[in-house]
Amino acid sequence: MTIDQNTRPAVVENDELRLEKFLPYRLSVLSNRVSNAIAQAYGARFHLTIPAWRVMAILGRFPDLSAAELVEQTAMDKVAISRAVSSLIKNDYITRSEDPGDRRRQVLNLSELGRDIYARIVPLAHQYENDLMASLSTEEREQLDSIIDKLMVRAKEWSERGLVDE
Repeated sequence: MTIDQNTRPAVVENDELRLEKFLPYRLSVLSNRVSNAIAQAYGARFHLTIPAWRVMAILGRFPDLSAAELVEQTAMDKVAISRAVSSLIKNDYITRSEDPGDRRRQVLNLSELGRDIYARIVPLAHQYENDLMASLSTEEREQLDSIIDKLMVRAKEWSERGLVDE
């Protein structure tokens, strides 16, 4: 991996990978646990998978996106997005239409039913986030937000340039 020598973090290096302390693993487990718990709550009520809810959440905020733009926004796999979009269209939660400005482009939007469900889930999502974040002080929340922003920038750099072994 190429790492700027001036910003090289102090890390413990040995022959054993302690997965339970490996940050990417911990972030993945945390994300999965939180997402799965929330998905159980709104999945039972609204029959949505995690990818389907993420698509709805993005379209609720950013209408008129193509499937490719959803992939970019969510950083999810194309296949997962495709399945979610198909399911959401089948259930009349989203619509697909031709972009009036570019007939080759198909845009996705929440349907009336989708907007209703979105409006009902958003307060629940905020409630779950507030409950999770209640375990942190205001200062810790601000630090976490800053740290996540920095890690997101670095991860985006990795995805754009790739990782190279030294």
